[in-house]
Formats: sequence, structure tokens, C-alpha cells
Amino acid sequence: MMGTNAVSGLERKYKPWIIAVSVAVPAAVAVLFTVSIDGYDTSFLPPIYATMNGLTAVFLIAALVAIKNKQVTLHKRLTTAAIVFSALFLVMYVVYHSTSESTPYGGEGWLRPLYFFLLISHILLSLVIIPLVLVTYVRALAGSFDRHRKIARITFPIWLYVAVTGVVIYLMISPYYT
Repeated sequence: MMGTNAVSGLERKYKPWIIAVSVAVPAAVAVLFTVSIDGYDTSFLPPIYATMNGLTAVFLIAALVAIKNKQVTLHKRLTTAAIVFSALFLVMYVVYHSTSESTPYGGEGWLRPLYFFLLISHILLSLVIIPLVLVTYVRALAGSFDRHRKIARITFPIWLYVAVTGVVIYLMISPYYT
């Protein structure tokens, strides 16, 4: 286990990167939504990136079960897998939306406000989850497990919500893809 100063130093070292990634990723996604790249058929991507979100949720739940059972190495691997699958989702999502027109939601009745509530909360929390995941991960890397656990209690439910609502949003809009 590292001393307090070493832990603080490692966390300080990563802080500028966490801030940069937390600002750059949403900014890049926003900019890429204004770009339209023609000539590529990426219509196959939505079910794949929805699956990435679903697998992220599975890995997160499995990671929680692993750490509750004191399987630290498995917990690390599952959490890392969740980060990788979240990143894969993001790449595919950006590629799809850079090459395809947005699909309007065609549902009616009570499903319409539910869809938009899920979509808006998903988008807003996806902005929040980036720095939370990075800080949580860095605290674990730094061996600051008390601080890691404290923020993980916030990070986990938000990240799980974002992953699950990503799948639900896909299932709700998929009938309207052309």
C-alpha cells in the first residue's frame, strides 16, 4: 500500500488528464454531431453499440458481486472490461451519428415523454459519468481504497443507469430506424 503522499501525488498526476478527457470527449461528440460523412453505410452499428452498453451493465454488476465476495483481481478485470466496452460504445456511437441522419422517435402516448425523459437523463448523466469513472479508477490504481469505495458508491449507480438506459433507448427507437 502506498503512503498518503504517494497516493496524493499519483492522483494529482492524473487530475489534468481526467479534466482533459472529461471536457474533450463531450466536446468532440458535440462537434462530430455537426459533421456529416457521406458514403458509408453504418446502419448495422446501433444494435452493436447497444450491446456494448448492455455488456457494460453486465460487467458492472459482475464487478460489484466480485468485490462483495472479496475477489479483487476479478473486480479489477471486470471494471476494466466495463471501461473498454463503454469506450467501444462511444466510438461506434460517434461513427454512426457522423455517417447517418438522426432518427426521430415515432412513439406516441405515454411512451413519448418516457422516451425523452430517459434520453435526456441518459445524455446528462453520460456527461457526469466520465469524470466519475476516471476518478474512481485512478483512486483504485493509486491504492486509495477508502476514497475509491466512497466515490464508487456514487459512480456505480450512475454508470449502471447510463448503460441500462442506453439499451432501453435503443430498444424504444429501433422500430423507427429506416
